[in-house]
Amino acid sequence: MSMAYYFLELPGDCIANIFSFTSPRDVCRSFLVSRAFRSAAEADAVWERYLPPDCYSIISRCPNPPPHLSSLSKKDLYFSFCNFPLLIDDGKKSFSLEKSSGKKCYMISARDLLIIWGDPPKYWRWIPLPEARFPEVAELMDVCWFEIRGKIDVRMLSPLTTYAAYLVFKLTTDADGFEDVPVQTGVGLVGGETSSRNVYLDADSRERNDGWLEVELGDFNYGGDGQDGELEMSVCETNRCNWKSGLEA
Repeated sequence: MSMAYYFLELPGDCIANIFSFTSPRDVCRSFLVSRAFRSAAEADAVWERYLPPDCYSIISRCPNPPPHLSSLSKKDLYFSFCNFPLLIDDGKKSFSLEKSSGKKCYMISARDLLIIWGDPPKYWRWIPLPEARFPEVAELMDVCWFEIRGKIDVRMLSPLTTYAAYLVFKLTTDADGFEDVPVQTGVGLVGGETSSRNVYLDADSRERNDGWLEVELGDFNYGGDGQDGELEMSVCETNRCNWKSGLEA
């Protein structure tokens, strides 16, 4: 008899426990081994191990959760989170899962950021963009003091995970003031040590699959184990103070 036969003779909880020592990517690869492995790997008991324990609580934070989410299998729910980010917290954040690992990912909308001089329309204006994830984006009209800050409760993150923080943005065709001008970034717990670096928004950014640009601001290791507090991310240019325009975030 094949090894697959003996594997499938194991109790379902045991099979799920074995798969839990692998990654979602490894489980998907097992689909190719045999039909027997595929059947075991699609079980709810397996994919429940990869879903965040609070995933249904997160769904409840969505203003208009898709009704089909409650009827999906655990595997389909996992890939729904991976492929279709869920808007939560009054549409000011989005939640998704990193497909290969199942780690939580968040995006913070511009409306949930602290943008210095963000209210007067002569400096920043709020506009809808059809290709944007959120209803509105902030478009930089003209400022010399460029400063954007965002915060997130670390308890929302996946434990034992090193997170990278990014600024997701676009530069309009008439963007000006960012060429060869370094901006200072910072990532760290509020009231704690912050790691900082200088980056160039034009030279250090890369294009995402959705057509937007992203530049890494820094990273943060969340250990879990009762660690709490707010993680703050920032990007600023307040030294040269040249006039800048044409950035959408």
